[in-house]
Amino acid sequence: MNVKQCIALAVLTAAGGGAMAEEAIVGLITKTDTNPFFVKMKEGAQQRAKLKGAKLLTAAGRADGDNAGQVTAIENMVAAGAKAIMITPSDSKAIVPAIKKARAAGVLVIALDSPTEPQDATDALFATDNYKAGLLIGQYAKAAFAGKPVKIAMLDLFPGHPVGIARHNGFLAGFGAPGISAKTVGPAKTADVVCMADSFGDQGKGQTAMENCLQKNPDINLVYTINEPAAAGAYKALKALGKEKNVMIVSVDGGCAGVRDVKAGVIAATSQQYPLNMAGLGVEAGVEYAKNGKKASGYVDTGVTLISDKQQAGVESRDTAFGLNSCWGK
Repeated sequence: MNVKQCIALAVLTAAGGGAMAEEAIVGLITKTDTNPFFVKMKEGAQQRAKLKGAKLLTAAGRADGDNAGQVTAIENMVAAGAKAIMITPSDSKAIVPAIKKARAAGVLVIALDSPTEPQDATDALFATDNYKAGLLIGQYAKAAFAGKPVKIAMLDLFPGHPVGIARHNGFLAGFGAPGISAKTVGPAKTADVVCMADSFGDQGKGQTAMENCLQKNPDINLVYTINEPAAAGAYKALKALGKEKNVMIVSVDGGCAGVRDVKAGVIAATSQQYPLNMAGLGVEAGVEYAKNGKKASGYVDTGVTLISDKQQAGVESRDTAFGLNSCWGK
């Protein structure tokens, strides 16, 4: 392996040792191997691979946005004999040539969580309806504010990512902004939005983004975050200034730690998604293709549920007891 590969490839391991020649070999490539969401996704894939008697290869980039690491992982998995590869694309456009090469070699490629651009660059997409995830927390926030003046900070993912754009626009549509739909190109902005900043889905960067937003506008009273690590960072910034009790945070993920933050009042509401199930379904599809040549195709919605202990009229939600029992599809 050359130096570039050593740096770019965070991890490439095989689950279920002692693989026999007839075993189906499937791969999972996530954006990182540290984000709890992707840790749970890997766990789901490992569980299902063991159940199906398949060999699972796993890999990840060094950080969110590491396209080179994911390209290397695809090449390594194809060389290792993977018949199907699941991937959460860090760069929805830049990864497409590598995916095309893998598919040309007869490998089934399934996008998990994040679509490629174009979406049909992969055989199938198993993912949360990210626009709906944003829509639900937007509707919740609108009902909670009940027409009171609002100044919104939006802690997004990073520029151009389809998941970040879908959640961002869904939130604004749910909050009542006109003319926004799932097909809106790029992140929308309304007069209520006084700050938009990139968090990269990271707690530390989320905290910095929130600090910067508060410097620009100290009267922010509603914070949308791309995920729960970013929400935790935003809360830390607010608490340092004694503002945490007067600002509502809404988010997306529904991980166990995030649901506990909802229960503790750190986050008002979160849209729960199910990465364990997402990966499990992907493994099943990969094994089916490896054994029988049957290809998965199209989009499979893996579900989303609004979690909050403070229900709002007209907005369907489940409490944190449900959320903790279901966090990430455990």
